[in-house]
Amino acid sequence: MKNAAMVLMLGMLAACGVETASTAASSSALKKQELEQGRATMDKMQRDLDEVAKQAAQRAAQADEGK
Repeated sequence: MKNAAMVLMLGMLAACGVETASTAASSSALKKQELEQGRATMDKMQRDLDEVAKQAAQRAAQADEGK
């Protein structure tokens, strides 16, 4: 009887460990996805800023030509 109880308790503990590992893996995957989305947003913002700076330089050059 004691052996059966020990096996049952070990089984419960093992199941708990599997759930914890699964949760950690899911959390890690979610964080990775958030990081990738953040990088994509940062890259897009940098391209947008570069484009605005380029347009401003072109307008300044055109204004100088008109003087």
